[in-house]
Amino acid sequence: MSQAAETLSPKPVTKSSGGSSSFSRVMKYTAVRTVTLFVTLVIGVYLTILIANMGGYVDEIRRGEIREVQAQRISTDPSTKNMDDVTRNKLLAERIALEEKRLGMDQPFLFRSFAFLTDALSLNLGRSQFISSDAGSRQVRNIILERLPSTLVLFATADMFLFFSAISIALFLSRRYGSFLDKIVITLAPTSAAPGWFYGIFLIVIFAAALRLLPFGGMVDVPPPNTPVEYALSLLKHMILPVSAITLSSIFLNAFSWRTFFLIYSSEDYVEMAKAKGLTSGEIERKYVLRPTLPNIITSFALLLISLWGGAPIFETVFQWPGLGRITLQAVNLFDAPVIVASVVLFAYLLAITVFLLDFIYALVDPRVKIGGGASRAS
Repeated sequence: MSQAAETLSPKPVTKSSGGSSSFSRVMKYTAVRTVTLFVTLVIGVYLTILIANMGGYVDEIRRGEIREVQAQRISTDPSTKNMDDVTRNKLLAERIALEEKRLGMDQPFLFRSFAFLTDALSLNLGRSQFISSDAGSRQVRNIILERLPSTLVLFATADMFLFFSAISIALFLSRRYGSFLDKIVITLAPTSAAPGWFYGIFLIVIFAAALRLLPFGGMVDVPPPNTPVEYALSLLKHMILPVSAITLSSIFLNAFSWRTFFLIYSSEDYVEMAKAKGLTSGEIERKYVLRPTLPNIITSFALLLISLWGGAPIFETVFQWPGLGRITLQAVNLFDAPVIVASVVLFAYLLAITVFLLDFIYALVDPRVKIGGGASRAS
C-alpha cells in the first residue's frame, strides 16, 4: 500500500527556465554572428591589401621614395661632401638596404601581407608619406580618426533628416493615392539615379556662386569661430548645401518605395477592421501600417546609410568637407596605400556594426522575429 501510494504521489515538476533558454540562444547567436562578420571583414581587408599593392607597384613607389630620401640626406650631410662617387653610391645602397629591412621590405610580399593585415585591423599602419593630420602628425591612425567625426556628423545628420522626411511624405502620399502630388513623386523617383555630389554641384552654383547666400564648401568659417555657439551656427550653415544635396538625391525614390509599402499594408483586413472600430487615422498609421513595415524601412535606411558612406570620397571633395572620404580620395591619387587600407578598414567596421545591429533592431520592432530563430519552439 505504501509502495502504491508512493508511486501515485505527485512528484515536483522541474520547469526549465524560459528566460535562461532565451538568453543562451541570444548569446549563441551573437557569438556566431560576430565570428562570421569578423571573418568576412578579415577576408575583405586582406583582398584590399592585395589590390592596394597593385601587383608590387606600390612597393616600387615606396622603394623610389626611400632612395630619394636617403639620397637627399647624404647630399646634405657635411661628412659625405668629400666622398667620391663610388663611396657615396655604396653608402647610399647600404642605407637603402637598412631602411628597407627596417620596413620589412626585404621579405616576400606574402609574409608582409599577413603582418600588414594584423596592423590594418588595429589601424596600426605606421606613418603616411604624403598626408598629415591638422596637428602635423603623419601617423595613419591619427589621420583617420581625426577625420572620422566630420564624416559621421555630416552623414548622420543627412541620413536622419532624409529618413524622417521621406517617411512623412510617404505617409502623406499613402492617404492621397492617385493625387497630383502622388503622381509628381512617382515622376521624380528616377531622378534618384544621380548621386548626391551631382546635385551638390548645381546647388553650389546656384546658392553659393550666383546668389551668394551660402558658403562654397568647408566645414566652418575661416578662421574658425571662437565660441561654441558661433562654431555650431557656422557648422549648421556649412551643412545646408551638402544635406540638401543628399536629400535631393534620394528622397523621391525613398518616399515612393515606402509609400508603396504603406499602400500594401493599408489594404489589409485588420486595417479595415480598425477603421470600423472608429480608430483615428493617426492610430491606424502608427499601429497597423507603420509598425508592420518597420523592418523594410530599417533595411532600406541601413542600405542607404552604407551607400552614402561609399560615395563619401567624391561628395566630400565637391563640398571641400574635411572628412574621411576626402582623405581617402587624396590617398588614392597619391598611391598612399596605408591610408587607403585604413580608410577601407574603418568603413568595413562601420558596415559590419550596421549589419550586426540590424538583426537586433528587427527583433525589437517586429515581434515575429526572434534572435536565433532557428531554435525549436515549445508546442
